[in-house]
Amino acid sequence: MDLLVVGGSGFLGREVARQAQLAGDRVTASFHSGPREIPGVEWHGLDIRHRAATVALVERVRPQVVINAAYLQTDWATTADGGMHVADAAVRAGARLVHVSSDAVFSGRAPRYDETCTPDPVTPYGAAKAAAETAVRGLAPAAVIARTSLIIGGGESPQEIAVHGLASGAREGVLFTDDVRCPVHVGDLAGALLELARSAYSGMHHLAGADAISRHELGVLIARRDGLDETALPTGLRAASGLPGALDVRLDCALSQSRLATRLRGARSFLS
Repeated sequence: MDLLVVGGSGFLGREVARQAQLAGDRVTASFHSGPREIPGVEWHGLDIRHRAATVALVERVRPQVVINAAYLQTDWATTADGGMHVADAAVRAGARLVHVSSDAVFSGRAPRYDETCTPDPVTPYGAAKAAAETAVRGLAPAAVIARTSLIIGGGESPQEIAVHGLASGAREGVLFTDDVRCPVHVGDLAGALLELARSAYSGMHHLAGADAISRHELGVLIARRDGLDETALPTGLRAASGLPGALDVRLDCALSQSRLATRLRGARSFLS
């Protein structure tokens, strides 16, 4: 498979590129700030906020598949417009598209969310992700849209870095006991995305971990794995913090998991 990983220098993008290269695929990846050292991967700088540049790169690379793992939580143009630009470029080049989205498209008012649920975001980032989904569906009906949750693994995720900072006292803040998500291991997620890229499936897929846990419980599991003092992790309530965002978002992945050989483990499993 000839693969282009957009956002290949990010946490998820790097793992997708690494697994694909090990599987014998020809892998090209884009970066915004700088490339990463992954043997066998060809790198190109790209700012997906610019449609012409995005189209030009995809036309030059001519991949069979594009996996878009690029986003910026604080920037609508990157997350929403950029997602549209990548979809447009993939369609023009005749490439299959796998677009990575987020559980942030949901408000948390429902007990669980399966692939048929309509987005009802409560944050600008969630709205940008929902807008990108709409653009992808409109431009590339045969694409896969893969919603995921907190991505963990290897000690490099924002959540793991935060836990280390809080446990050592180098970082201020709390871990919310009422903020629930379904964390997924970066290796599992990358494997599932590549499996979908090679499949004939299209449409919405939910790719999150099997366990719904609070950010505090996630922090405790990370602390135990890494030999940190879990009692040093400060707790708090998101509901009392005044911060925007959903409290409890649980992705129902049963349908998507039934289509995949890749197992989406829960955090209690992969952090044990």
